[in-house]
Amino acid sequence: MPVHYPTIPVTITGRTCCILWKIRKESEPPMKDEKSRWERETLQPNLDRFPARKETFETSSGILLEPAYVPTKSEAEFIRQVGFPGEFPYTRGIHPAMYRSRMWTMRQYAGYASAEQSNQRYRYLLAQGQTGLSVAFDLPTQIGYDADEPISLGEVGKVGVSISSILDMETLFKEIPLEKVSTSMTINAPAAVLLAMYIAVSKRQGADPAKLRGTIQNDILKEYIARGTYIFPPKPSMRLITDIFQYCQQQVPRWNTISISGYHIREAGSTAAQEVAFTLANGIAYVEAAIHAGLDVNEFATQISFFFNAHNNFLEEVAKFRAARRMWAHIMAERFGATNPRAQMLRFHTQTAGSTLTAQQPENNIVRVTLQALAAVMGGTQSLHTNSMDEALWLPTEKSVRVALRTQQIIAHESGAADSVDPLAGSFLVEELTDQIEKIASDYIENIDQRGGALAAIEQGYIQGEIQDAAYRFQQAVERKEEIVVGVNAFQIDEKVDLERLKVDPTIEQEAHARLKALRSGRDAAKVSELLTRLEKAAHTSENLMPLLIEMVEHDITLGEICNLLRREWGEYQQPQ
Repeated sequence: MPVHYPTIPVTITGRTCCILWKIRKESEPPMKDEKSRWERETLQPNLDRFPARKETFETSSGILLEPAYVPTKSEAEFIRQVGFPGEFPYTRGIHPAMYRSRMWTMRQYAGYASAEQSNQRYRYLLAQGQTGLSVAFDLPTQIGYDADEPISLGEVGKVGVSISSILDMETLFKEIPLEKVSTSMTINAPAAVLLAMYIAVSKRQGADPAKLRGTIQNDILKEYIARGTYIFPPKPSMRLITDIFQYCQQQVPRWNTISISGYHIREAGSTAAQEVAFTLANGIAYVEAAIHAGLDVNEFATQISFFFNAHNNFLEEVAKFRAARRMWAHIMAERFGATNPRAQMLRFHTQTAGSTLTAQQPENNIVRVTLQALAAVMGGTQSLHTNSMDEALWLPTEKSVRVALRTQQIIAHESGAADSVDPLAGSFLVEELTDQIEKIASDYIENIDQRGGALAAIEQGYIQGEIQDAAYRFQQAVERKEEIVVGVNAFQIDEKVDLERLKVDPTIEQEAHARLKALRSGRDAAKVSELLTRLEKAAHTSENLMPLLIEMVEHDITLGEICNLLRREWGEYQQPQ
């Protein structure tokens, strides 16, 4: 039955309107009862005539979606759990004004072939309005080998730029003042060596290392879980990470010493809630390692950052970022006793989801990337990379990279999405999804704690197994067409892909060999020998290795020479069988 409100004659003034509103509010049935009435009287008759497309609707995390949502929080609960931007627990963003004051950093991930060619791409992107650099390294560099080592054959410059020495790094940033640009480097196992090269190049430019801004990924745990570009066993790997924490805290205070990555966990097939859970569990392990090394949580934690994926389920992704921010604030404050607000804040970079890009109908990827980028912005990211439409086929061309960058710029300047802080706050569905993701992720973290922490859970294969199961379930759903991928399992066409292709010149490998030969013949052999001996001894002490690594690269000792020595001293990591 329709609800009838009592009527009284009133004069329409501010006071009497308030009286009428109060009478109505007190007379209305509870919201849950009204929802039940709507489901019974309005929704079900409609569904009887027009059945739902499927039995259940759910997110990637298995959260069942109701057809419509109503508020479930009191005002007090909303203020406590959601609050306001720039205030604990930072659900709504870490800055009070967010993009009203400053846009996110538009940081396109780039690098291929030689340092010279990548430098040209960086300068092109900066000229097109990019506001930060993001370096992609080739596979040999990522696992600590020089370009002229036998294992590098055929891989030099293929999936990123080849960097073997400080001369390569110097060429990579030619005519780019490092004191004035923020640089992110996706490098993990040999992160300390690449950071040493970056600092050494900045000094050659006359820059003050204390003014350098940027990030190294430096996240070895997710390499063991999902990506595979590890070198050393966990103990020495964690030692390198805490050495970087300590050195940068003192010498490079504006640098993000780690970017704890959920991106690759999601690319391996995890759900949104698993991405949050496993990323924050890894974060807990790094904080514990740094505290064990004697560092102050209120200092080193201000230089910790995160890296998340932006996937296709728009509202779930927005909720994911909000949940991660809130969870990390509570973890830092309650578990580790951090009182510095900057040590409680989860600052993060986002990249759109490479695993969602399709080789079929590649232009469709522009739409996917736009939705994913908008989710990252609505979720409050600090920096963003948008994938190019052709990345499922080959390395992106200048044109496709420009379209990807323009996607960010259109969202920033034309959509209005950047004009209000956390614009989806208070959405009944978004708040419910935020709560549900937090609950699922918290349960995972509790399970990981019971197993002895993230490293123990990795060694037991637990985290990898959970991701594999989620990936398998999704693939089954695609094959059964329960999940539609446009152009892949529905809406296919006969097509010939007619896009410009970026090709890497194979002669760059020989050129890299020649540069390394010339470098080794021209350096001070006695000094090189002395520094290698010092590293061999220091590897078995508690000495911070960063100052020595900087000195080594300044004397033209190569990435491969450093990493191969440490391989001999520390051994190599082997995945549990």
